Amino acid sequence: MRSICFYFQVHQPFRLKKYRFFDIGNDHSYYNDYENRTIMRKVAEKCYLPANQLFLDLVNEYGDNFKIAYSLSGTVIDQFELYAPDVLESFQKLFATGRVELLDETYSHSLSALRPEDVFDYQVNRHRRKVKELFGLQPKIFRNTELIYSDEIGEKVAKLGYEGMLTEGARHIMGWKSPNYLYCNAINPKLKLLLKNFKLSDDIAFRFSNQAWEEYPLTAEKYVAWLNANL
Repeated sequence: MRSICFYFQVHQPFRLKKYRFFDIGNDHSYYNDYENRTIMRKVAEKCYLPANQLFLDLVNEYGDNFKIAYSLSGTVIDQFELYAPDVLESFQKLFATGRVELLDETYSHSLSALRPEDVFDYQVNRHRRKVKELFGLQPKIFRNTELIYSDEIGEKVAKLGYEGMLTEGARHIMGWKSPNYLYCNAINPKLKLLLKNFKLSDDIAFRFSNQAWEEYPLTAEKYVAWLNANL
């Protein structure tokens, strides 16, 4: 069996309430707290809590043979604190095992990497502080929003002290090269690049529940066979 590490990106935006022209200057509350709380609790009960318990059980059962990583945006962490402290606690239990990795990213899941460097640095450092405060961790790997990457962005990430960065193994960029190998930044080779295998990832993220998919249902045995064949 190949060595596989799954990573999961977790993000929830703060939803804005209906804000009228005549509210300008009079109402400084911009967020829809009811909708934010309702959606967070729904997703917590249906996804976050059962998934984290499942992963915790697997970590306890298989130890170092089970590898996963998480990337949590700052805004989803903020909503855990406001509306779902039980979810925050479940993540703290996972990271406390020492067997689940946490990645850094921009605080608000933003495109600040495309803005001046000081804007990007602010977002990343704010996320760093939050992660250190709540989880006691100092991640060494960075995941940019939507896996956006260029060698210039990678150089910024390396200057912030990260050892590696995730990006997309896009076919139109990779050409004949495989996303299943370790690469490095062309400007600063010390920054290692970990590429996502988009096809195998999309089989889970988008096609898994599609009953019209010719490979449905996707079983563990079938997926393992694909992993071994592609890697």
